[in-house]
Amino acid sequence: MAEPKTKQTEQSVSKFINDIPDTVKRKDCKTVAAMMSEISGYKPKMWGPSIVGFGTYREKYAGGRENDWPLIAFSPRKQNLTLYVLSESAEETQLLKKLGKHTTGNSCLYIKQLSDVDLPTLKTLMQKCVKRKSSKV
Repeated sequence: MAEPKTKQTEQSVSKFINDIPDTVKRKDCKTVAAMMSEISGYKPKMWGPSIVGFGTYREKYAGGRENDWPLIAFSPRKQNLTLYVLSESAEETQLLKKLGKHTTGNSCLYIKQLSDVDLPTLKTLMQKCVKRKSSKV
């Protein structure tokens, strides 16, 4: 079985976030990191070179493969801020209708900047993600 490409590293989360050149994206990442830390109860850790994750759970795939992955995570990409928080449940679909400007795909929520979304709704999505994945631990 192939070794997973994205693993937890010892890279500094603070340095990673502080090195983000775009000031709005850097500020948004600091806000998201604080929210995710508060909601998950975990300190941030780098996963691979560009994902900031909180906590860990064991993901089991249909083909039998297993992989460690953060309970909740985000990554500042060039085009958007990617948040790993979705499960495509009916309840999430209703919350996403109230969220504001965003797109989704493959368990990811994509936003341009935090000012485009309703922060209490985003926080609820994060809480539901942590609760759902914590039950798998």
